[in-house]
Amino acid sequence: MNHSDHFYEYQIRLEGHVREDWFDGLLVALHPEGETVISGRMDQAALHGLLTRIRDLGLVLISVQRYLDEKGTSDE
Repeated sequence: MNHSDHFYEYQIRLEGHVREDWFDGLLVALHPEGETVISGRMDQAALHGLLTRIRDLGLVLISVQRYLDEKGTSDE
């Protein structure tokens, strides 16, 4: 099954704090323990683009989590 055209809610955790305007269109939360959490709805192409941007900026990736809806299924 091809999931490239489906949108999912993702949460990406980074080490350190980043500027919120680096990730326009996404929710950026700066946590007091020194992590940044970026959240948003995106397809696979957008996710890969975001991960490439994180790498290119030299940021430390902690985790990537895809969330399912309240029924336990993804939005397909």
